[in-house]
Amino acid sequence: MDNSVIIQEFLSYLNFEKHFSSHTAKCYGADLEQFTCFLRDQTSSRQHNHDGTDQNPWSTSASGGTATQTQTNVEIDKLLMEVDVNTIRRFMAALGQLQYSKSTTARKLATLRSFYKFLVKRDYLSSNPVTTIKTPKQDKKLPKFLEYEQVQQLLNTPPANSWLGSRDRAIMEVLYSTGMRVSELVALNMDDVDFLSEVIHIRGKGKKERISPIGSSALQAIQGYIEFRNKRMANDSGFDSKVLFANKHGKRLSARSVRRKMDKYLVQAGLDPSISPHTLRHSFATHMLNNGADLRSVQELLGHQSLSTTQIYTHISTSRMNEQYHNAHPMENQQTTN
Repeated sequence: MDNSVIIQEFLSYLNFEKHFSSHTAKCYGADLEQFTCFLRDQTSSRQHNHDGTDQNPWSTSASGGTATQTQTNVEIDKLLMEVDVNTIRRFMAALGQLQYSKSTTARKLATLRSFYKFLVKRDYLSSNPVTTIKTPKQDKKLPKFLEYEQVQQLLNTPPANSWLGSRDRAIMEVLYSTGMRVSELVALNMDDVDFLSEVIHIRGKGKKERISPIGSSALQAIQGYIEFRNKRMANDSGFDSKVLFANKHGKRLSARSVRRKMDKYLVQAGLDPSISPHTLRHSFATHMLNNGADLRSVQELLGHQSLSTTQIYTHISTSRMNEQYHNAHPMENQQTTN
C-alpha cells in the first residue's frame, strides 16, 4: 500500500524489528490494503447516500478497485486512525457477506489487531479499536499425519543411486527425523549438520535458532546424498558449495520445488496426494508423543513459541488411542452406542 505512511511504517516494523519473513509481512500488507479499500468505499458510500445508510457495504474493494484512488496518504492515514469498534464490526460483516472462511477472517482480524496495537505503541492512537472484538470461533481440524509404515513407504520411494534421488530421500528423511519446516530445510547449509554430535542447526521463524537432534537414518541419507553432490560440484564451477540441498543447477532449492518432488513420490508410493511436506512435521510430532515424549520437549523440537500450538498433537494422540481402543473392543463399543 504505497499511499499510507503508517502502513509502510508498520510493515517496516514487522520486517526489521519483529524479523517477520517477507512472505508474512506481504500477507499483512495485503490485509491492510483490503481494509483500506473497505474504508474508502464506506466513505464514498456515505457521501452518495444522503440518508446515511450504506446500500452496498463493500462495493468494489473485493476486486481491488476503489472509487477514490486519488486520495492522498494523509487522507488515507486519517481514515485508518478514525476507525472505531463499529467500523471493525462492519468490516467483519462485509467479510461474512463475501463468504470468507472463519480462518481467513480470523487472520485478517489478527492483522488489524497487530496494526492498531502498533499505532497505540507509537502514540498515534490512545486505544486499540480491535481490543473488544472477539476472534471468530474456529472449526477444530486435526492436522493430517502418516502412520509409521506409510512414512517408511514414502521415504523408501526415491532412488538412492542418483544424485537427485539421493537428495530427495535425504530431504524427506530430514523433515521426518527433525520435524523442521520446509522453509527451515531449504535454508540449511553444509556446516549446519554436525555428524559427530548427531545434531542439526536450524534457523526458524523470526530468525530464532535452535539445535535439534537428528536420527542416524537421516544422517546416513545425507551422507549418501553428499557423495553424489560433491561429484556433481567438482564438475560445475557455478555450484554453490555452501548450500546443503541444491537444485539441478547447483543453487539453493526452493520450498515449492520440495513440494513438487514430494507430490511425485506420493503418487509413486500410492499415498494420499493431498499430503504435503508439512504432514511429515505433523507425523514427527504425533509419533514422538505416541512414543512417550513430553509435550515441552516436542514444543522445543518443533520451534513453537507457545505450548498451546503444540497441544493440538495431544488431541491427535487421544483420538488415535480412542480409535484403537474401540477397534480392539468392538462389542463394548456396540453396547455403548445401543
